Amino acid sequence: MLSSILALSTFLLVLSIINNVASQTSSPNSSKRGIAYLGTSTAQDYNIFTSKSSPLKWYYNWSPYPVGNPRSFRNLEFVPLIHNLDSLSNDLSQLSNLPSTSTHLLTFNEPDGSTSGGGSNISPSDAAAAYIHSIAPLSRSNGGKFLISHPSTTGTLSGLNWLRSFNTSCYALNRTHGCPIDFIATHFYGDFPALASWLGTLNEYYNTNQSANLPMWVTELALPQQSAAATEVMMNTTLPFLDGLNYVERYAWFGIFREGNANGWTGGGVALLDNQGDLSELGASYMGGGYRAGMSAQNEDGAVGAADKMRMSTGLISAMAMARLVMELIM
Repeated sequence: MLSSILALSTFLLVLSIINNVASQTSSPNSSKRGIAYLGTSTAQDYNIFTSKSSPLKWYYNWSPYPVGNPRSFRNLEFVPLIHNLDSLSNDLSQLSNLPSTSTHLLTFNEPDGSTSGGGSNISPSDAAAAYIHSIAPLSRSNGGKFLISHPSTTGTLSGLNWLRSFNTSCYALNRTHGCPIDFIATHFYGDFPALASWLGTLNEYYNTNQSANLPMWVTELALPQQSAAATEVMMNTTLPFLDGLNYVERYAWFGIFREGNANGWTGGGVALLDNQGDLSELGASYMGGGYRAGMSAQNEDGAVGAADKMRMSTGLISAMAMARLVMELIM
């Protein structure tokens, strides 16, 4: 009887060891993570991010036109964005050409920001009129194919004030429904405490105050003008927070480019690639378990995935060998 109990206890211990090995070596990554695509002088710089073994699941490029090269972007879900009013007509026509996997639509990039900084500089009233007339009909709630966000403002007080004015304009035009929304989209550049505060403010405005339960996307995220070391500390604090925050559905770091190609405002500390086109420490952190600084971003086959599997296989074989040895000793 004692030997049977000991054998059962040992078997359960070995199962625990095997499960622990599997969890440590597989290192599952957040399906929330995506790509804010800017393009580089070397298209292959994106291969490791878009390989089939990559943990990244989606991307957008501030337009309704998917990336053609590299072709590996087809492994990811493309999320279109209507950037501004000037190209609205053409952008709306392009939406009908998208695959069925494109189910979400982002609207009006930083309308509270200047065009020189990548914003769309749209007044809340003009944005509301265009949204109700041209964008709301595309929503699933109106028989369309998309889940639609309100405009993605900057993560600042001016962004919040713009959204308040936008919603006021929406309900002035449509007293019953305003501008229908399926999810919240926002940008944020700053340290972790400020990010947590901003997301809480936005969640309170859209969800708590309106008894809603809208998911949130952070489609631009970074700590600008800081060292790579300080930025990595921020990332390693922020990503687990976002992964564990129920109302955050997706997020994308800014950005996937070489350090020397970063713009002057963000600084090179935000870059996920070094100047040779290899993963930086920050890039390895963003990709998650199994990836390390110095891996070539031009890896087409996602060999890191194979390496992870090899480590997992080796670990499981070792655990099983240990199990056999222990069982032989107690029998």
